[in-house]
Amino acid sequence: MTSSIHPTAFVHPSAIVDEGAVLHEGCKVWHFCHVMPEAVIGEGTSLGQNTFVARGVVLGKNVKVQNNVSLYEGLAVEDDVFLGPSCVFTNVRNPRSAVNRRGDYEETLVKRGATIGANATIRCGVTLGAHSFVAAGAVVTEDVPDHALVMGVPAKHAGWMSAHGVQLAFDAQGRATCPESGQSYQLNNREITPL
Repeated sequence: MTSSIHPTAFVHPSAIVDEGAVLHEGCKVWHFCHVMPEAVIGEGTSLGQNTFVARGVVLGKNVKVQNNVSLYEGLAVEDDVFLGPSCVFTNVRNPRSAVNRRGDYEETLVKRGATIGANATIRCGVTLGAHSFVAAGAVVTEDVPDHALVMGVPAKHAGWMSAHGVQLAFDAQGRATCPESGQSYQLNNREITPL
């Protein structure tokens, strides 16, 4: 088993990329990172200092992983996701040191364009919707809808975010426009549709 590292990928000399890992075009693996076999790092993705990527984890294109993040087996991250410093993912709901639950890893999916703030914790087995936004320090214990803003412990719905990362203010007809991008949205039954 050999690694597949694209010639334009950057790997800092202090980082470890195990045989069998796949690093695509233009990705960056910074100081003291460890990428395990069968992990896939997408095009243009950046792993900040002290990031751990476990066997089989797949990161899409243009994912920004900030410092001190561990990405455990069972996690899949789609394109254009931002993972804030020291955010935490789990893969077993009821771990015990004396009980081997390696066959019980639960899958967690972070969909395209989502943001996870610094020091947030994501319980395994959940899906974070496209362009959702998890506030810093939040503890997510259930699925998060597309474009939803969640915050607190446990995380609760606190609003809606544009794909541009700006909180939306909906009118009586359920319409909102992102003040930065100009993109309009329609809210119906807690589902957002870009117009």
